[in-house]
Amino acid sequence: MEQLALFPEAGRSKGLPAQLLDYIPNFIKPENADKLLRFFIEDIPWKQTKQKLWDKEYLTPRLTCWYGETERIAGALPWTPELQQIREMVEPLAGIKFNSVLINYYRDGNDSVAWHSDKESIMGSQPTIASVSFGQVRNFDIRNKNNHQEHYSVKLEHGSLLLMKAGLQEYWEHRVAKSARTMKARVNLTFRLVI
Repeated sequence: MEQLALFPEAGRSKGLPAQLLDYIPNFIKPENADKLLRFFIEDIPWKQTKQKLWDKEYLTPRLTCWYGETERIAGALPWTPELQQIREMVEPLAGIKFNSVLINYYRDGNDSVAWHSDKESIMGSQPTIASVSFGQVRNFDIRNKNNHQEHYSVKLEHGSLLLMKAGLQEYWEHRVAKSARTMKARVNLTFRLVI
């Protein structure tokens, strides 16, 4: 399948599989999204973790922090009022009660996340993940695990919500690629139900 053109005003590729993804621009109004972006950048205790790849350790090319129900999620920090409020906005649309959120801070175009699927083992079979983005617009790419020619992109806009539905993690990979273009800060919240 050829690469599909992006429609910046809608933020998504034509033909984006509706059974896999829902995209809602302006989920959080710009003035609130601006305040939340500043809060996340300034007040979250960011960490840069290490990953092992082919017997070498590498710094993850972004900063992260994990929040959630501390009595159930090892290593999670307790919900902030801001995260709790966003969670309450997201849950009715997702149809799920989330118990954690992984927050990613992409400082510039050098920060990224490589092709991957989120681990179904900790989220159960066919998980749903709600992703809320703030700041710099970045492309969220998905590709079929068995046919890399089948791929799509979504422009994740400031204040937008992307619902990754059941089946996406099982059959597809996703990424936020590095960019040679000058990029400003982006913060992304991924709400999850960890079993």
